[in-house]
Amino acid sequence: MNITLWIITALLALAFLAAGAMKIAQPQAKLAAGGQGWVEGFSAGAVKGIGGLEVLAALGLVLPALLNVAPVLVPLAATGLFLLMVGAAITHARRGEKPNVMVNAVLGVLALLVAIFRFGPYAF
Repeated sequence: MNITLWIITALLALAFLAAGAMKIAQPQAKLAAGGQGWVEGFSAGAVKGIGGLEVLAALGLVLPALLNVAPVLVPLAATGLFLLMVGAAITHARRGEKPNVMVNAVLGVLALLVAIFRFGPYAF
């Protein structure tokens, strides 16, 4: 089970690192033109902030366990990503973007699984 959790954690970290870096690096107009219309409902600073949270959480999923420095941060980062995905799913649902809601749901459930198992029986 530990290997499975590491695989899920690595995939989540890669996904959120890429998504967060994109939100930080690209202007809001380019994100909206690229299919992320939800950014129009948020300020540019909020979009950058969300991207920053995603990058920090991605790093928090992996680095504490690899470096054995405050490994309790791993399930905390996973919990934060779960909450972020709840908010993202609500935003997409209000906009009628059902495929995005499903993506948020899958990522949220995976983050929740990491949080539950890393807080519980497979803690570091």
